[in-house]
Amino acid sequence: MASVPLAALAAHAESQTVAKQEFSPDYGPLHPTKDQTTGLELLLLPRGFEYVSFGWTGETMADGVKTPGAHDGMATFRRADGNVGLVRNHEQGGFSGKFADPAYNPLANGGTTNLVFDADAGALVEARASLSGTIRNCAGGPTPWGSWLTCEETTVISASNQLRHGFVFEVPADGVGDPTPITAMGRFSHEAVAIDPATGYVYETEDATPAGFYRYRPTTPGNLAAGGVLEMMVVNGGTYDTRPDGTGTVYASTSWVPIADPDPADNSPMRNQGLAQGAAIFARLEGAWYADGKIYIVSTSGGPTGQGQVFEYEPATGALKVLFASPSASVLNNPDNICVSPRGGLVLCEDGSGTEYLHGLTTEGEIFPFAANNVVIPDSGVPGRPWIAPGDYRGSEWCGSTFETKNGNWLFANLQSPGITVAITGPWRQGAL
Repeated sequence: MASVPLAALAAHAESQTVAKQEFSPDYGPLHPTKDQTTGLELLLLPRGFEYVSFGWTGETMADGVKTPGAHDGMATFRRADGNVGLVRNHEQGGFSGKFADPAYNPLANGGTTNLVFDADAGALVEARASLSGTIRNCAGGPTPWGSWLTCEETTVISASNQLRHGFVFEVPADGVGDPTPITAMGRFSHEAVAIDPATGYVYETEDATPAGFYRYRPTTPGNLAAGGVLEMMVVNGGTYDTRPDGTGTVYASTSWVPIADPDPADNSPMRNQGLAQGAAIFARLEGAWYADGKIYIVSTSGGPTGQGQVFEYEPATGALKVLFASPSASVLNNPDNICVSPRGGLVLCEDGSGTEYLHGLTTEGEIFPFAANNVVIPDSGVPGRPWIAPGDYRGSEWCGSTFETKNGNWLFANLQSPGITVAITGPWRQGAL
């Protein structure tokens, strides 16, 4: 059964109405808010909320490695010592060389870092590199057994050594990742994954045009590298295009067709195998998140206005619906990563144009801006971080939103450029988040 807020949101979606709010009436308007670390007003937040920044690009980590840039997808994990563990993606897309070991391709500069945060003190404890040699680690997803699946959003082939990219890799919450790709999960422009703990099935999104929605059924749940079956979703019994569908669209049926070759030697788009069997077409799928028996997935450019859709899929029944479709860029401008708060509301990371926002969806299905990117680095620079270039970064995307799982008091998120992680806390229970 869905939590009360998401159940209310689903019911509201049936009415096909969308309410626009300038701000949450529960949290209040957004105001410039000083970072507790640097003193700079990096974010706009409702009064009563505060935050700390850490893990800036270029900071030296505990292992001596400089923090890579292009911060992206992220998840939190409970640690035995009571602290919060995080695994963070770095969507670097070049071949300037690995930033650490272990590495899949020594020429590739993407990867992940692992962080430890003291939620009681509100401070970073340490950070270390956990995987490198990958490319464009965009999003991914946490596993029920305490690891992070990091996904490559590209199918590029390294010209120098012919290593192929476009895979999923597994990184433990506390340790270093396995640089061996899980090829059975498919080679395509991966975005995110979400796992149904009832079955161990992994649901995968594809950031491409057109895009598919995939399901990986591992032979042994919890051991993804041991192999499995990859499938692509079919909607309404045959080839169906979900891209124009608006809020409240409910689909008659869903099913799955097999992907016989998840890593085509001829480098043809893997999705063509599913499309030839009637698989559904989606518009650029992005974030995915599991909560209360549902999988929530985001299309960044779907819907009647091309400004984004949020789908709700129920694995147990196969039910699929459009929970929300943006009526205009002023309401929601190309959502990307998604998470569900411990109180049941949805958090959407915006990756559009202009100033970027973190949006919330209320229990009544109303959308509101919760936080705004206000990063303008003055000519005097960032205290203690002179390597950060001055400039206006307010157009940089939000990504990696995730709440800590101990008591839900901290929301972590990334600002991709100049590369900052923030931890936000405040009176969450006053509103939907």
